[in-house]
Amino acid sequence: MLLQHIIDIIESVAPLRWQEEWDNSGLQVGNRNAEIQKVLLATDITESVVSEAVNLHCDLIISHHPLLFHGLKQVCGQTPQARCVEIAIRHNIAIYSSHTAMDSWLKGVSGRMAEKIGITNYRILEPVGENEEQHGLGVIGQLQKPMSLEALLAHIKAAFDAPVLRYVPGPTNTIRTVALCGGAGAEFAQAAINQAADAFITADVKYHDFLDVNGSIALIDMDHWVSEHFTRDIFKELLSNHVQTLISQEDKSPVRIYE
Repeated sequence: MLLQHIIDIIESVAPLRWQEEWDNSGLQVGNRNAEIQKVLLATDITESVVSEAVNLHCDLIISHHPLLFHGLKQVCGQTPQARCVEIAIRHNIAIYSSHTAMDSWLKGVSGRMAEKIGITNYRILEPVGENEEQHGLGVIGQLQKPMSLEALLAHIKAAFDAPVLRYVPGPTNTIRTVALCGGAGAEFAQAAINQAADAFITADVKYHDFLDVNGSIALIDMDHWVSEHFTRDIFKELLSNHVQTLISQEDKSPVRIYE
């Protein structure tokens, strides 16, 4: 299958025009006319992941987080990103990333988070556009059954296999309406409050983010990678009928927990 055809499948649900201005989703390395037989799926592009692709004879790596956020001035092994580019080019491995474009699809990152904890009637938290073109970051919906905050925390920890959660409680211990945003989404806490969510789940929450909600919502923070690594499953579902796909075993959270 041609690389361009694979890109077309992904961009049919997560077009690049949906990405944030600061983002760099899209083709990072490779020729759009290259023939692709095997694809490795990852959250992040690291040297270990690229080496894994080499060992597995993959022609393409698809990731959530882009390898290249800023332009490389040199490609001579001086940074991990440059080394990844070198190895990929040397072994004819293309790299494609769908970051905030995939975040902005209703059924993308935040939508999958909602489904993992049993929210099915969710909508976009911060919508942009109308009708079929509507997209945006974060989702909000109702739990199938209300639960206590403590029960929700336990449910999230199990559903995401999260090693640790940080949180502040809100005004009620009974959680019905939940907002979610994969990755660093603390900036959308106020939108969740405005839409009467009882809890907001995201990652990379800072101390003052917790302080600023001032008890108006239960704010729950998990590891960034943990909130988004199942994006690999979304890619696999989109592509598995068209090309062989493998989920990377080297793709892991860089954060370690000391207990």
